[in-house]
Amino acid sequence: MEFKNVAFGPTQTIKTHNSDGSILFRLNSELKPFPETITDRLREWSIQQPEKTFIAQRNKEGIWQELSYADIYQQMCSIAQNLLDMGFEENDTIVILSENSLEHALLALASVHIGIAYSPISPAYSLVSEDFSKLRHCLEKMTPKLVFVQSEQAYTRAIQFIKNTFPEVTILVSQGDNFTNIASWRQSVFCDDVAQAHKKVKGDTVAKILFTSGSTGLPKGVINTQQMWCANLQQITQSFPFMQEQAPVFIDWLPWNHTFGGNHNFGLALHNGGTLYIDDGKPSSKGIEETVKNLREISPTAYFNVPKGFEMLIPYLEKEEQLRNTFFKNLQIIFYAGASLAQPIWNKLEELAIQTIGVKIPIVTGLGCTESGPSALFANWGGAFSGLLGVPVAGLEVKLVPLGDKWEARYRAANVTKGYWRNPEATLQAFDEEGFYKTGDAVKFLDENNPDKGLVFDGRIAEDFKLSTGTWVNVGVMKTKIISSGSPIIQDVVIAGLDQDYIGLILFLNIEACCKLTGHTTQVCVSELYEHSSVKTFINTWMNDFNAHATGSSTSIGKVIIAHEPPSIDKGEITDKGSLNQRAVLSNRKALVSQLFSHYE
Repeated sequence: MEFKNVAFGPTQTIKTHNSDGSILFRLNSELKPFPETITDRLREWSIQQPEKTFIAQRNKEGIWQELSYADIYQQMCSIAQNLLDMGFEENDTIVILSENSLEHALLALASVHIGIAYSPISPAYSLVSEDFSKLRHCLEKMTPKLVFVQSEQAYTRAIQFIKNTFPEVTILVSQGDNFTNIASWRQSVFCDDVAQAHKKVKGDTVAKILFTSGSTGLPKGVINTQQMWCANLQQITQSFPFMQEQAPVFIDWLPWNHTFGGNHNFGLALHNGGTLYIDDGKPSSKGIEETVKNLREISPTAYFNVPKGFEMLIPYLEKEEQLRNTFFKNLQIIFYAGASLAQPIWNKLEELAIQTIGVKIPIVTGLGCTESGPSALFANWGGAFSGLLGVPVAGLEVKLVPLGDKWEARYRAANVTKGYWRNPEATLQAFDEEGFYKTGDAVKFLDENNPDKGLVFDGRIAEDFKLSTGTWVNVGVMKTKIISSGSPIIQDVVIAGLDQDYIGLILFLNIEACCKLTGHTTQVCVSELYEHSSVKTFINTWMNDFNAHATGSSTSIGKVIIAHEPPSIDKGEITDKGSLNQRAVLSNRKALVSQLFSHYE
């Protein structure tokens, strides 16, 4: 079956073997010029297409509130003037505590336009956390002069914490009466001070700090310079040139405090003069309804999501013909990241596309990280498969370094971070002697004799471990197989077995899928649900089938335990995007690990 005709960038590569045993791998295509600052494009589009909608979001009445490129540019400058009037000094920064919103976008753009570093902090650190330990850590690192809070009511606890702990900080809100409201800034008069401040902003000026939870669970602030962000947007666009041929339309929920939503998706819309509709939904039992409501109205040209988001969307696409028609009508690519896409979900998306428009939509992904802004590799062609990472973006060197029986991917390019914010020790450890960023991702060539076929994921080097037999367990690859084969019941998994005789699993189950299997409602007690005979039968049957295809102790499962408590953000077990931290879960749930290996059943 044919794929939709989509313009992709070149994939010819150059592979060089070094004398030290490492391999250099790059695209045989140069990086084209890119803007010096992220708001240069905004100014261009505000002149070339002033009335075109840049960002839109539903208001309380459910009506789309649209801001054009001219609107955004004018309001950005007005807010920037107010920031200048506050007298920011060199070490002063801005912190944003907000979900994705029009006000969030305006303040972020105003900050980078005049060279004030800002940081969008995960809303979960304010809204879900009980002890505010991560919020405190981020604020101490940032030393903000201004903290923007979207809703005074929703963030009441966080605001009180900030007032008590950082009394010198100015609070700015979008909704509320007790602090300065950003609405008064959006239409205020600005003068030449803003233009003069912008002239001082250069490629090496810090644009934003994105905090990412490392293996210890403590957030590290990744420095994103103007050059890093702008270079990566050009690299992505060269990989997907159809975005230049037709201005993109995105409907997107991915949070801007993460690099996927905040750098990649928001940035691509701006870089290519497109339109970004903010989706206030997300992949949850309630949030998916909002997402589907939006997709009934908006036809995206590219759709970005995490695997769970696609999994939850499929039942709606299967039931609603009109939704399918709207969704697939203008779609050029389906893009997933954050985890591997289970093959049954992949197959169903292709099946629905064929049913609706007669051809497959290319399903693509790649490899990257917050430190690479985020994109480093793309499998930018039809016919890819889960686990295929593709080839490097233009202008990026990938060094493959042998570590044991693995190859670690390391990056050097204009889109790679200079280090971690106010953390010289972590910065020093993150780079090798040649200035390559050490990702910790293991990769290998799909075809050693044809590097143009790209790299495939081979796990996380720090997560792999040896059994007592001395056999290595490839955690990343095994995790992908477990989630793919156990979908939709098995939502995520943590793999244990260091120095043990067998592999043990801590399973995190999908409550909605379990309820569907057992006939319960989501109000049922989790313990009762997980102990239900239907769930137990599914897990036992799945485990037997999985082990029937195993090739030895490093790929077979000895025992599983179902985690009844969901992963904790406070303990660093999960991000608000839903990614599990293997090391943190094993550290925090030692009792479960002990049960896994207390005896063999």
